[in-house]
Amino acid sequence: MKSFKFLAMSIMLSSLLAFAAACGNGEDAATGENGTEDTEQTEETGEESAELEGEIGIDGSSTVAPIGEAVSEEFSIDHPKVQAPIGISGTGGGFEKFTAGETDISEASRPIKDEEKTAAADNGIEFTEFKVAFDGLSVVVNKENDFIDQLTVEDLKKLWVEDGSTKKWSDINPDWPAEEVKFFSPGADSGTYDYFNEVILEDAAIVKAATLSEDDNTLVKGVTGDKNSIGYFGYAYYLENKDNLKVVPIVNEAGEAVEPTNETVESGDYNPLSRPLFIYVNNASIKDKEHVAEYVKFYLENAGTLAEEVGYVSLPEEEYTTQLETLEGLK
Repeated sequence: MKSFKFLAMSIMLSSLLAFAAACGNGEDAATGENGTEDTEQTEETGEESAELEGEIGIDGSSTVAPIGEAVSEEFSIDHPKVQAPIGISGTGGGFEKFTAGETDISEASRPIKDEEKTAAADNGIEFTEFKVAFDGLSVVVNKENDFIDQLTVEDLKKLWVEDGSTKKWSDINPDWPAEEVKFFSPGADSGTYDYFNEVILEDAAIVKAATLSEDDNTLVKGVTGDKNSIGYFGYAYYLENKDNLKVVPIVNEAGEAVEPTNETVESGDYNPLSRPLFIYVNNASIKDKEHVAEYVKFYLENAGTLAEEVGYVSLPEEEYTTQLETLEGLK
């Protein structure tokens, strides 16, 4: 009996030890598998981080900035070790840095000028232009303005070109108030100013009384703060503040007064104040910095959607596809 009890206890202990060993082996095995998976995942994550880590120099247009900011924010979700802050020194200021080799990407609300191309060449900078969206330069007045329902290009010239006089609304239309007009314009380094100069001022001096600022928010505040004010800036800034501003329809080349909308900007009916928006990319940055190449790819893949989200108008999809092919050829 004693021997049976001993045997039974031995069998029980052996079983328990075997079970414990099996559990231990299972845990070790599981740990080993999980450990292997964790190691592989860590290695993969490490590889991704190594591939996409670094800083991207971006500067330029305040008009294009909302698109760039949206791109950088979305890109950072998948690539948190890539820093891509958006500088805003105006299109001209951005090109000055870009052509000196100080930035990888320049955001612009106008095409690059010949003298800027020369500066880039002198510094050995080769670049590629990419269109990212359309903008409708919006002319706005104070919400309390109840007498303007449209303006012609000639009206805009009379208002904005310096002629030595104090501008009053009645100078444009005798039925309008004899009140002094307050002007708010983007600064001379802005691509928006350059575009307005090209199609409205035609290189004449802008009215001396105008308040100029590279910050579009300053212009919005100026127009909302004075009932006799007028200003202009990108379509996105109008949309963002449309509850506090009145947009002015502009008479186009067909003689129709047209308000800027997604449809009229894309169709070209809102002329002559519709325009494309750009980024310019240093070719060497594409070839030598993978994080820059991937960022530009992401920019072109998502520019249409993000441009619409921040208030601009996307290009036709085939244009983005063609530009992505161009980008691949630069790598």
